[in-house]
Amino acid sequence: MRRKNTLTKRQIDVIEDLFAGELDEHAVLEKHNVNAKLYGKWQGEDAFIKHLEKRITTAHRLSAAMIARYAPMAAAKLVQLTQCEKEETARKACLDIIAMQPPAAAPPRPQLPVADAPDQPQNLTPQTAAKILAILAEEHQNADEDI
Repeated sequence: MRRKNTLTKRQIDVIEDLFAGELDEHAVLEKHNVNAKLYGKWQGEDAFIKHLEKRITTAHRLSAAMIARYAPMAAAKLVQLTQCEKEETARKACLDIIAMQPPAAAPPRPQLPVADAPDQPQNLTPQTAAKILAILAEEHQNADEDI
């Protein structure tokens, strides 16, 4: 008899297939011949839930790392788009820049002297900053009018 804090190979295989992304939940259960009643029972077991939550946490950590890796490139592209000749594209880029928020769990970064700062995308030009401020003012005015 297996102990309550361990998983069977079948349970581990089901969890792994759920995260493989090739099949939806129903198809995974069919593949492993697991009916809804048994799956519900597994979801009531601490070991199954802990393993599943660990996989979820790992997936979120991996996606956060990917987003963080590409954030500087995305930010630089948004700054470039503020100079777009298409007014609507430039406006949307400005709004996206304004709406950007750092991750809540990000630790404060120490300020580096300018000479020691790593290569970064160019600072906002005065024209870009003016566009962003104009869009922000317009959005603020529209919000006030809606009240």
